[in-house]
This record gives sequence, C-alpha cells and structure tokens, in this order.
Amino acid sequence: MSKQSDGRRAPALVLIPARGGSKSVPHKNVRPLAGHPLIAYAIAAGLAARGVNRVIVSTDDEEIARVARRYGAEVPFLRPADLAGDETPDLPVFEHALRWLQDQGDDAPEVVVQLRPTSPLRPKELVDQGLAVLAAHPDGDSVRAVIPAGQNPYKMWRPMEDGRIVPLLGNGLHEPYNMPRQLLPETLWQTGHLDVIRTSTILGKHSLTGDRVYPVRVHPEYAVDIDVVRDFERAEALLREGRPDLVLPTALSG
Repeated sequence: MSKQSDGRRAPALVLIPARGGSKSVPHKNVRPLAGHPLIAYAIAAGLAARGVNRVIVSTDDEEIARVARRYGAEVPFLRPADLAGDETPDLPVFEHALRWLQDQGDDAPEVVVQLRPTSPLRPKELVDQGLAVLAAHPDGDSVRAVIPAGQNPYKMWRPMEDGRIVPLLGNGLHEPYNMPRQLLPETLWQTGHLDVIRTSTILGKHSLTGDRVYPVRVHPEYAVDIDVVRDFERAEALLREGRPDLVLPTALSG
C-alpha cells in the first residue's frame, strides 16, 4: 500500500523478507502472535512510519503473500525459489527486489528499510528514528538497531587446534578478560528490528551495511527474536501487558 511522504525527507521503501520455509517453527511468518500473524507486526511498523511510502513483502510463498496483502503490504512479485533457501543471505533478496522495481519502471528509492518479521516488538517511532539518523549522517551507508551486548566479547575465548583457548579480543588492553566489566569498552548487539540502508550501498557496494554504520538503540526488553515456539510465548507475555508504545497490526476489512 503506497502513501505520500510528509515531504520532510525523501520517501523510503520498506522491504520485508519472508520466505515460506522455516524448520524451527513451520509457517513461522504467518503463525499467530497475540491474535495476528507474525509478519503483520513488521507490516504495521512500516505503514505507521511517516518517512515511508511503500511497504513491500518479498516472499516465495502464496499464503504469506495473501496474509501480507490483507494487512496492507504490497506483494508485487513472488521471490524465485533459488532466493528462498535456508542459507540464502539477505543481500541477493534485496538486489532482486530493487532490480524488479527498476524493470517495472519504478523510481528507485534513495533508502530501503529492512524490517525482519522475527523481531515483532517495535516502538512506534523506531522506523522514523532510524531514517532520521541516516539523514543526519550523509557519510553513512546504513543504520542498524542495537542493544547493549548481554555478554561482553572481551571476556570471550576461542579454541585452538592444539587444545588451548585464546582471548577473542584484546585491542591493546592488558588481560581484558580479568578486568571488571565496568572498565571494558561498551559493546553492542545487533537486533532484527531495523536496518536502514542507502540504495547506493546495496547496488553500488553490494552490501546491506557498507563501511559506515550508525546505531539506533532499542530497549533490550523488546529484543525478542522469534526462532522457537518459546519465543512466541515471551513476545505474547509482553504484548499482554498492553504496552502503548508498541506498533500493533490491524487487518484491512474484507
């Protein structure tokens, strides 16, 4: 569903990748979460963003396509099967979508927003915050949602072939694995809530991040990544609390 930009910045395209295959939870993207299919939460976040004028779902699955349209997204094509495998990375999926749009004569957006269905708990302003961060940094290639890392990698080790373990990171610090955590550099963990990417980064640098990445921070409480059935239960417990700051889906009539 297209909508007009508010005129304050170039309109962005939201692209939601949602393949049909899922081994951990069958039909995960359309499995109900608090009364709505999982993918509906990503669609709702895209439709609610002021800086977005199109929300497109890239899928290989007819059922996902039907559900996505019912919740207001466009599904103008079905993704080829060779781009919907278990090990297919995101980049060729985005390149395919942008080239498909170009082949149809559509103007390429300046910015593409990735909203993964598996991170459904999004604050209402998150997409526009991510767009604003990228707009404020003309040198930036992308923006990525992050939370504080739950475990500091300066205290992590990696195994060697001879059986020893060695520090994963050092960066000039003396025995950082023995230092109090308060004295260690801050580390961040990426979430699936949001990626804001310049189209030139995708098509020109063949990357979904590029070289200069800026953060938008998400409250760790909302960092529920849906991978197994128990994750649905965790997300539903938070949604039952009636959090007013979260984007919630609404199906179109009919």
